[in-house]
Amino acid sequence: MHKELAGAYATTAPAVAGVRIPRQRSVRDLRGRGGRTPRRIGFAAGDLVVLSGLPGSGKSTLMRRVVTVVRIDSQDTRERWAARMPRWLPYVLYRPLVRVAHYAGLRRAMRSGASLVVHDCGTQAWVRRWVTRSAGRRGAAVHLILLDVPPDLALDGQRDRGRGVSRYAFARHRRAVTALVTSTESGDLPAGIESAVLLDRAASDALGGITFLER
Repeated sequence: MHKELAGAYATTAPAVAGVRIPRQRSVRDLRGRGGRTPRRIGFAAGDLVVLSGLPGSGKSTLMRRVVTVVRIDSQDTRERWAARMPRWLPYVLYRPLVRVAHYAGLRRAMRSGASLVVHDCGTQAWVRRWVTRSAGRRGAAVHLILLDVPPDLALDGQRDRGRGVSRYAFARHRRAVTALVTSTESGDLPAGIESAVLLDRAASDALGGITFLER
């Protein structure tokens, strides 16, 4: 396990141009630098990236801002369905259809062999296992980007977007994400995950691109 923590390559510049994540089990911790972090993170072409964190932590916002390859985000699927549904129809009534459509889209994307960024809510470990198995069959690596933001900041994010999860659901997400952050900090990555990058809000805001580079 190759582990680079916050002091490993700190810089006094406003930001560094970019960092390429090696194809080896590694953890890069970019938290606690006040935004003096890479503007780009690069992976090998054809690899898959799983983006995880609390609801409201900014995963969808980050994906829409910095991802230029195929991105799979359940929120995108939900918005497409909502645009076709009557306004009076509660989301809970067609949520199962949204989930089926989301996972069908994920399956198609993984079978395409393209570089891919996948939104992960943190509680669906089976989705990460599915992604790593699919990547393994085609000889690709899976990397984890983990947004580590305080719960109160994530709750603010939910309020800002006018949509949130229940108190029970948020507590469940919080336990799952806390466990994932703790294990990642110690270098204990989930099975099948090649590398991980830890971001706080400042590092996330400074990031300008997630790129996939030819080997």
